[in-house]
Amino acid sequence: QVQLVESGGGLVQAGGSLRLSCAASGRTFSTYAMGWFRQAPGKDREFVAAISLSGGSTYSADFVKGRFTISRDNAKNTVYLQMNSLKTEDTAVYYCAADPARSLVAPSDYAYWGQGTQVTVSS
Repeated sequence: QVQLVESGGGLVQAGGSLRLSCAASGRTFSTYAMGWFRQAPGKDREFVAAISLSGGSTYSADFVKGRFTISRDNAKNTVYLQMNSLKTEDTAVYYCAADPARSLVAPSDYAYWGQGTQVTVSS
């Protein structure tokens, strides 16, 4: 079992930055990959970024490349999402997820989810 708790969301102006954190507990953190997803009102949950067990490999959606960076600290059992140059269209609830079965980008493949943290970007 894995428990996930996100933090770091909030209200920011367009062009600003936020760093989301996701603290994991339960199973040994370095034994599973992690991902970030987001869901805007009325839209499906979509893939944002993912990171391998060691942190050596990362994957990002095209719409965040060059702006968002995923990282993990296995000593702190925490995964981060650094978000720069935020746009109003980045407004959503952001979720971290753990232990994908196969695909890193499909929400249905992830076994564990946090409760989400709201990110609101104002113009």
